[in-house]
Amino acid sequence: MIFRAVEDADLICKARQGDVEAFNLLISRWEKRVFNYLLRILQNREDALDLSQDVFLKAYQNLRKLEDPGRFAAWLFRIAHNEAYSLFRKRKPEGEEHSGQPVTMGGASVFPIELSIAVSSALQRLSSDQREAVVLKVYQGFKFEEMAEILSCPVSTVKSRLYTAMELLKTDLSPLKARGAV
Repeated sequence: MIFRAVEDADLICKARQGDVEAFNLLISRWEKRVFNYLLRILQNREDALDLSQDVFLKAYQNLRKLEDPGRFAAWLFRIAHNEAYSLFRKRKPEGEEHSGQPVTMGGASVFPIELSIAVSSALQRLSSDQREAVVLKVYQGFKFEEMAEILSCPVSTVKSRLYTAMELLKTDLSPLKARGAV
């Protein structure tokens, strides 16, 4: 882990005391990860941008409620999770489906286009719970305990969702491996 001159916990303490610049620094440290998480869950860039702003606004408004500043990441991603699923609930009656945006990493496509489309399609075929487990673990690098906190479920449930999703992805993507694309 990279040593930072000012740790998140110090910034949280300052932000709680009204230091807006400290909170802005927290945002700059976390905004890309939150946006990428929301983008992979929502599969819509505009929605991910809008919700990212909402997440940080709610985080700022509720920063005093954060009991352990060391758990900031899990707490922040829990807010993002809640915002994403609130949007899903609002849209469900409208029958909106996810757009088929290709999977990107760091804003640029890392994989050949065929693989990118295949992975994106395979992720879309997972249940939303399975997809979110994959995104939190593979793309965001959270530990199982943190994932359980974000998803408000037992670690065993998180592991089950992830392992089931990985098996489904392996099966779904195995034809690509046979052709040498993976």
